[in-house]
Amino acid sequence: MAPTPGRNPRTRVHVVSDVHGNARDLARAGDGADALICLGDLVLFLDYADHSRGIFPDLFGTENADRLVELRTARRYEEARAFGAELWAGVGTDRAAAIEKAVRRQYAELFAAFPTPTYATYGNVDMPSLWPEYARAGTRVLDGERVEIGGWTFGFVGGGLRTPMRTPYEISDEEYAAKIEAVGEVDVLCTHIPPEVPELMYDTVARRFERGSRALLEAIRRTRPRYSLFGHVHQPLVRRMRIGATECVNVGHFAGNGRPWALEW
Repeated sequence: MAPTPGRNPRTRVHVVSDVHGNARDLARAGDGADALICLGDLVLFLDYADHSRGIFPDLFGTENADRLVELRTARRYEEARAFGAELWAGVGTDRAAAIEKAVRRQYAELFAAFPTPTYATYGNVDMPSLWPEYARAGTRVLDGERVEIGGWTFGFVGGGLRTPMRTPYEISDEEYAAKIEAVGEVDVLCTHIPPEVPELMYDTVARRFERGSRALLEAIRRTRPRYSLFGHVHQPLVRRMRIGATECVNVGHFAGNGRPWALEW
């Protein structure tokens, strides 16, 4: 069917989050879409489903990864940090330099897999300072910013809020709220973390609540976007719900399922 005169032709975007090293499927994630949106967490530090995968087991082995996951799952965060510090002291390697080197290897592969165009924001385990070196022409990085796609306005807010896990890109509630405010009214609000709604924050496998944003929830209620899209919670109790006029959607754990979530209008 021909498009109606005066209206944009139909637009389709694919959305991914929590890529965590899955470059193979990322290379196909934009197939059939006008654009790809990535909501962050490109880096794979440690795969909780397969403890042999990620930066940590590459450096310290699967047995030590098993122990770290055990401590974190039991919420014994101080013990987990002490255990990690002991391992780093034993290898005599500069921790920051070793992690950055490993992250750079992952970013080189992952950014090369992005199709054109890609609109991306940071996750809580990402290192934003490195992104300008790897984002090629055709990949636009947005944080506290807006962009128009197919006649709709998309707002992007990256990163996570502070937790005992102390992942690389955790910011204060005040800084996060300021970015939400900067985005303003949009058709689609794209974030890494969910709004502060218990059902959207609870991970049924990790058996814990992840951090969600109250400022994001308040913005949804106040500005009434068509969609709120996010990731971060890998196995959420509820993947989708309406808050007033807004459809809130966890777009899925891309590292685990390799499938983008599609939005068409």
